[in-house]
Amino acid sequence: MSTLDNLHRKWMKDSEYQTAFNETKPEFEPAQPLIQARAEAGLTEKPVAAKMKASRAAVARLESGRGKPLGTSLERYASVVGKRSKTSLKPV
Repeated sequence: MSTLDNLHRKWMKDSEYQTAFNETKPEFEPAQPLIQARAEAGLTEKPVAAKMKASRAAVARLESGRGKPLGTSLERYASVVGKRSKTSLKPV
């Protein structure tokens, strides 16, 4: 388990942190698989951006979960981090 995971578990015992985390979770949930795949590939945003022929800011926006990324951007990102993109729909 990473140091970040350990810190998160420790901080979740704090009610203020837990409330803030739970309130922002839906905002960042779509980005989690992207960030995890990049971390598993051992890459930072900068080399991913270079391989995608995009700016680091574009990668940051894609990973932020904000906005509406084009399928082609997701496919290029997935290819760079050694994954395939897959679209799924979840019940509301």
